[in-house]
Amino acid sequence: MELTLLWTIAQRELREALRNKWLWFYAVGFAGLAFALSQAGLASAGYSGLGGFGRTAASLVNALLLFVPLIGLSVGAGTLAADRERGTLIYLLAQPVSLAEVFFGKALGAALAVVASLGLGFGAAGFGLTSSGGGNAGAYLSLAGYTLLFALASLGLGFVISVLTSKGSTASGGALLLWLVLVFLGDLGLIGATLALRPTPAVLFGMLLINPLQVFKLAAIYSLRATLDALGPVGQYAAHRFGEALPLLLMGLLLGWIIVSFGSAFAVFARRGDG
Repeated sequence: MELTLLWTIAQRELREALRNKWLWFYAVGFAGLAFALSQAGLASAGYSGLGGFGRTAASLVNALLLFVPLIGLSVGAGTLAADRERGTLIYLLAQPVSLAEVFFGKALGAALAVVASLGLGFGAAGFGLTSSGGGNAGAYLSLAGYTLLFALASLGLGFVISVLTSKGSTASGGALLLWLVLVFLGDLGLIGATLALRPTPAVLFGMLLINPLQVFKLAAIYSLRATLDALGPVGQYAAHRFGEALPLLLMGLLLGWIIVSFGSAFAVFARRGDG
């Protein structure tokens, strides 16, 4: 791959993504909510700010569980499918560029757009925490790092949807359906499986790791509290079984989701040939 061509395609994709009104709608909504949560959490802690960061971070994690997969899936799903529907993808592939340069150039541009939208929200929350004199920089940066990995994993799943569909509307519908599955049906499925099967903590922990959203939730809670006791027996099992290696395990799982999702999407894209 030629890096110059890849970067040119990435710049074009970044401009296209930033012109997407829905991306800005999600980004501004997340930024406004993050700033409001930072102010509300610290205000409830009194003048000293004692405990305000913990409440703010917990509320921010709940917001991230909704917004991050929505942003990543929607951006990724529309990247290739929309160009395929408009016919611009065929035109691009007719140029002296390789399939890998087109795919990974688009992936890089879409990833930069997602990072920019999330940076707006984290910047707003960080400004709110700093202006109020509260916060834990290490925990906040750790949360931001896990969020970035989760966003890229969601973007990769969006690309899988995009390479499998031929219309932008179909891809958007598939992204919304997968978002509902990850955010809502995943929790309901775990609750139902727990009530019906009554699995051991080890089995339930394994079931949690199937869903990248649950992996991110575990990582976020651990980074903020350094303990998973809030999750009951499952959290205690994870902390006892993996100890200090747990953050590396969760980070590795998120990286695995990124590699598998983008790798699968590229394999399908390369097999189709015409995009």
